[in-house]
Amino acid sequence: MMRTSITAVVLALSVGVTACGRKQESPVAVAQTHGALPKIHVANYPLAYFTSRIGGHEIDVVFDAPKDADPAFWQPTDDQIAAMQKSDLIVMNGAGYSKWAEQVTLPEAKVLDTSSAFRDKFMVVKSAVTHSHGKQGEHSHDGTSFTTWIDFQQAILQADVICEALKRLKPDAEAVEQFALGFDSLKTDLLALDSRMVAVGSKLGDRPVVASHPVYQYWARRYRINLQSVHREPEEVPTAAPMADLQKILEGHPATVIIWEAEPAKESAEKLKGINMDSVVFDPCANTPRSGDFLSVMRDNVARLEKIVRRAP
Repeated sequence: MMRTSITAVVLALSVGVTACGRKQESPVAVAQTHGALPKIHVANYPLAYFTSRIGGHEIDVVFDAPKDADPAFWQPTDDQIAAMQKSDLIVMNGAGYSKWAEQVTLPEAKVLDTSSAFRDKFMVVKSAVTHSHGKQGEHSHDGTSFTTWIDFQQAILQADVICEALKRLKPDAEAVEQFALGFDSLKTDLLALDSRMVAVGSKLGDRPVVASHPVYQYWARRYRINLQSVHREPEEVPTAAPMADLQKILEGHPATVIIWEAEPAKESAEKLKGINMDSVVFDPCANTPRSGDFLSVMRDNVARLEKIVRRAP
């Protein structure tokens, strides 16, 4: 069972990454549920999806964050934190993702940092603009870049860490077989996405691209996208000042494509089209999508980019 919403993540402890099925050290203990399914709390929707794909009917996945929140900046209630503390496993994104976790105490033996395997490859965001999303108030993306999973190779590493932890949590033969098969299936799907994105990056070459939000660093690095970021919200129509700022960026970075986290306002897309910029949605899918799932959202993301590169001169 997966309870859907948004959430956030923080790196908590180091867990080595190997191919799922090999032994690795970790403080994660065997589940103490005695007949009940192990309860796994997760920090964001991608991790909920990965954990559910791997664990199948052998586990109970809990994702508490509400649908109108950004999991990275959402704050769980005291009751939700208490439930996490009592769970069998707390699956975190790492890379400084869950800001709330810096203010609470979680049992270290239950916390799984899924991005520990590529800690030495973390990227840093500098001089990000402070802004707000809905009811969550102001925040900034300064610090470690945390949208790790849209580099699909990194997503595989995160899924691998989850697989290993589940096998230690529930080591009986039937469950271990489910975890191995679930991971292999998920890895196949992520590798297919990765292959398509590598082809997109190759076709784009050095063609400049602009991102509307500073969350695409790992994606740009993995797929060699010549990317510069601005700070625009999809629902906000840019006034004269932000359009002038964008024009200034385009003087040295003549992009004809802007990447959005969600569908931009129609007037925004029309304004950008007026300066020869195509708007393309690449949804990081940090929260539960309105339709489909993580895999279908990513396939749609890649398909939109493939359509753009086919039109490239």
